[in-house]
Amino acid sequence: MDGAYFLFRAAARNRKGIDSLARLCQEKLQEDPFSGCLFVFRSRRGTSIRILTYDGQGFWLAQKRLSKGRFMWWPSGKEPTRRLQAHQAQLLLAAGNPETAAAPVWRRVGT
Repeated sequence: MDGAYFLFRAAARNRKGIDSLARLCQEKLQEDPFSGCLFVFRSRRGTSIRILTYDGQGFWLAQKRLSKGRFMWWPSGKEPTRRLQAHQAQLLLAAGNPETAAAPVWRRVGT
């Protein structure tokens, strides 16, 4: 399981801290937050995503908030999680659709 990427399908409040998100991984996702996997959570409005992972010494919590727009793609379904491959996670972080074969068009910052 090490190196896996899991998306939590339900929106997670941005106020949740490391302990709350780790507990969510255990209780709702039935996954071990200490596994080294990346757990990805989206805000209710879809303007930001948060990533929780454990590196063997402690937890990392990273957040990306878009300056414009929203993360339009997000899985739906009955299962609480969706597993992604590394390249799919990269597309998601670029506010793209992980189900496409092509990378999103990149633009310079400030243009």
